[in-house]
Amino acid sequence: MPEMDRRTFLRSAGLGSAALALPRIMQAADPKRRPNIVFIITDQQAATMMSCTGNRWLKTPALDRLAAGGVRFERAYAANPVCLPNRFSLFTGHMPSKVGIRHNGDGRNGVPKRFAEQAMGHLFRKAGYETVYGGKVHLPRGMGVQQCGFRGLTSDSRGKLAEACAQFIKGKHERPFLLVASFINPHDICYMAINDHRRTKNQRPIGNLDSRICEGLIAEPRKRLAAFVEQCPPLPANHAVPDREPEAITEKFLKGRMFRYYARAQWPDEMWRLHRWAYCRLTEMVDRHVGVVLDALRDAGIEENTLVVFTSDHGDHDASHKLEHKSILYDEAARIPLVLSWKGHIPAGRVDDHHLVSNGLDILPTVCDAAGIASPKGLLGASILPVARGDRDVQWRGHLAAECRFGRMLRTMRYKYVVYDSGENREQLFDLQTDPGETRSLADDPKHKAVLDEHRKLLAAWVERAGDAIGKQYVIA
Repeated sequence: MPEMDRRTFLRSAGLGSAALALPRIMQAADPKRRPNIVFIITDQQAATMMSCTGNRWLKTPALDRLAAGGVRFERAYAANPVCLPNRFSLFTGHMPSKVGIRHNGDGRNGVPKRFAEQAMGHLFRKAGYETVYGGKVHLPRGMGVQQCGFRGLTSDSRGKLAEACAQFIKGKHERPFLLVASFINPHDICYMAINDHRRTKNQRPIGNLDSRICEGLIAEPRKRLAAFVEQCPPLPANHAVPDREPEAITEKFLKGRMFRYYARAQWPDEMWRLHRWAYCRLTEMVDRHVGVVLDALRDAGIEENTLVVFTSDHGDHDASHKLEHKSILYDEAARIPLVLSWKGHIPAGRVDDHHLVSNGLDILPTVCDAAGIASPKGLLGASILPVARGDRDVQWRGHLAAECRFGRMLRTMRYKYVVYDSGENREQLFDLQTDPGETRSLADDPKHKAVLDEHRKLLAAWVERAGDAIGKQYVIA
């Protein structure tokens, strides 16, 4: 690419001269008044699943209140849009590929002991914090609650977790605390397609609690679906399957779990709309639980000395591209909510839409920064506190990568490049400024060849820098 064109591209993509630069770490917090940290995680909540994002099909007053009191990041992504891989990143700050994790099943093999020993809980416990964990864990073998440096609060991930967190917050504390509240919902939505597919094989719905809650929610609406569907959200604008979608999505993701293939191929519009309605109700359910935790902070009078971090491990496709569940690198699964709130320390009511953030890479450095704790060496992420505060001289990254079982993503400010490991049509390139729904890939468009080539190079550089041995197969010269 000629030099002038290259500079023009870098500016348009949001890269600039600091394309590979990371933000500077702020000065350590005052050790005499180190903040409490409340880290709230939901499961399978897409970035758009809050009413404060403009979604009129649900009401999330607790999360809206949290966002109104802090900063909500619009361009935040999971390191990998699957539970275990991204949760590994949330608590270690490393990409899942660092330890060869691509999907949930890889966690059964465990990871080297040093990753548990350098996880969030141990870092804060060694710094004098009380470290407490409640709710869903779903980390690799060898990274249980205690192994990662936490005291277990409760294994419940629903209302009892909210109550236990509130009781803990209102108790007496002789030292600052790090509290992780890991809620299960709206993850229960997973069982709608799973159970519907089981019925086609004359099998009963799965009997666990998550499945029963999902089944109970939609049981009556299903009986009168033709009339009830009028109360459901409409199909999304990007509901159709994109032209020239990479074959790996069908052959490996969908056919690898046949209930996904079944939903795309067989569900009528009414079922997709019912799915979207149920997803909203389950999100409202977890919002009420989050509200209990936030109320406890207010009632205890410690909001001014507590940093609240809220995120989700990944999203849900929510009928986009005729998909449900997660795992694929479309934005509905890969882009997640991220809110930081710290009364009196972070400006209230801001929406940041010009910084690319990874919850898997950046949350650990952020909470360490707030507490004045040194982050482990070799992390790719950095503290987003200076960004949240609106510091004008912050140097931030111009691109960000994410992983999935069979692919890699490279996101710049304007474009998104995705490459899968197989098929004749491996690549996708989206202009998110003109096509936010990712409906038209520009990978084969001669007018965008320079953009495609530049994103290939950026991904290659990321793979090298991250030590992503698996990712080398996604580098295209």
